[in-house]
Amino acid sequence: MNLMLIPLVVLAGMGLSLEAGLIGPLGTEVGHLWATLSIFGVGAVLTGLLVLFFSPRNAPSFTQQPGWQLLGGVLGPVYVVVLTLATPVIGIGMTMIAILSGQVAKSVLIDHYGWFGTPHKKVGGERLLALLFIVAALVLIAWG
Repeated sequence: MNLMLIPLVVLAGMGLSLEAGLIGPLGTEVGHLWATLSIFGVGAVLTGLLVLFFSPRNAPSFTQQPGWQLLGGVLGPVYVVVLTLATPVIGIGMTMIAILSGQVAKSVLIDHYGWFGTPHKKVGGERLLALLFIVAALVLIAWG
């Protein structure tokens, strides 16, 4: 495993908390769907520029891939709309730990069964215990 990726992923996770802190108040001011559109509009322009200048020229087209792989394009806006709705009401900490709970629970299933072409990684007691601790954190943050 490339341990250098772990700090990068932790920083990306911090970015999601920052995004929630920005988009929640924006959604309250301009509307949840407009806030979501602004996030994806800016992201689309930035990603378009990155693709234009850094994408390999001989890469296969995304239209040649199975349609189910584009489902992330549907899930992303749903995620951001939920952020704009939940963050101002329950706070960033509660929103993020709830998202983390869902992410870890689903990722354990995806790993265990090898869904979506991912490598099969049997779920052991350690992973289940980690998930239990995350759910306990969710309960404690909600309670406090």
